[in-house]
Amino acid sequence: MSKNFEIRKTVVLEATPEQVWRAVATPEGQAGWSPDPYQPMEGMHVEATENERLAVRTPEAANGAFHAFEYLISAGDRGTTVLTFVHSGYLGDDWDAEFDFGEMTGHGWDMYLHTLAQYLEHFADRPAHFVTAQGPASSAGPGAWETLVGALGVTGPLTLGQRVRLTPEGLPPLDGVVDFAYPEFVNFLAVRTEDGLYRFHDNSPMGMPQAVGHYIFTEIDRDATERAWQDWLARVFA
Repeated sequence: MSKNFEIRKTVVLEATPEQVWRAVATPEGQAGWSPDPYQPMEGMHVEATENERLAVRTPEAANGAFHAFEYLISAGDRGTTVLTFVHSGYLGDDWDAEFDFGEMTGHGWDMYLHTLAQYLEHFADRPAHFVTAQGPASSAGPGAWETLVGALGVTGPLTLGQRVRLTPEGLPPLDGVVDFAYPEFVNFLAVRTEDGLYRFHDNSPMGMPQAVGHYIFTEIDRDATERAWQDWLARVFA
């Protein structure tokens, strides 16, 4: 597989350029949709033109690896904003994974950019708490996704717009709507409730554990909530 990659996505957002800029360029906005909103920026090379362009490049690792992220913002038709997102880089001299990083990561960015659209449509400018947790090593194996979905009380295939009730043992039930659906070969479960965007990720195709990443728009104890989800994953895959 190639060690160089470029992922390019364009989305039309029901928001102003100023709202999109706040979402992609501020820690408060990123907490409502980004995969890693609390990543420290020390050592990053950043170029920014307010409401137009943000570019971030990670430092180069010892093996030559780096990642670059660019957000290009322009006004669209009828009050919309067009966002072009580019994730590119080099995976390192010693990269030898069998899966296509650009393809797999591109699927993930489809979901995250959709989450950005959901955030701007339903929760714009509300304070957000990002909650993430990862399952044990045993959750990286075959059948792990089916185990996770079963532990949420979900049965049968899910369709976009379907109302669901998730019942993770030891956590409050979640009532909401499926707001993102992908082809069968990529497993994401994305549910929007009245106060959050809940995301469940099947990372086993990359040899990684199952994970959750939730964006909650109400007051919570973030550390305690993360521990609760971490404990739930540990119980599910014990």
